[in-house]
Amino acid sequence: MLSKKQAKLFFLGGTFFFLIIFFGLTIDTLVNGVPQYTNDDKITEDVILGRHLWDSNNCMGCHTIMGEGAYYAPELTKVYERRGPDYIKATFNFPGGWRPHNRRMVEYNFTDQEKEGLVAFLQWIGETDLNGFPPKPKYKN
Repeated sequence: MLSKKQAKLFFLGGTFFFLIIFFGLTIDTLVNGVPQYTNDDKITEDVILGRHLWDSNNCMGCHTIMGEGAYYAPELTKVYERRGPDYIKATFNFPGGWRPHNRRMVEYNFTDQEKEGLVAFLQWIGETDLNGFPPKPKYKN
């Protein structure tokens, strides 16, 4: 049984030890992990515009990217790879709003430049290394 003083020292020593480990892993992630897994060198003005449109139109209120967001509408992390740019652009200005599977998406009336920005953003997201997320579906042949 530990005395009160020994328990306090044990607690403080353990806290300090794990705090050092936490800071070490944080520094390692920032120095080695983030540059390795992101493609921040590919961020262009179109990608920035697309991200701004994504946020200002609350796309995450219905869609999911990288596992974050709502689950009302499709997950869009790899949509560029699955559908391609022309399909993505067609959904934005579809007359009356896009309506796949009885779910309605607003008709946004984006300009061509804004559509290019959103496509660039979705392409950039899809090229980010997410360690296999989302997993590719296993289809039976």
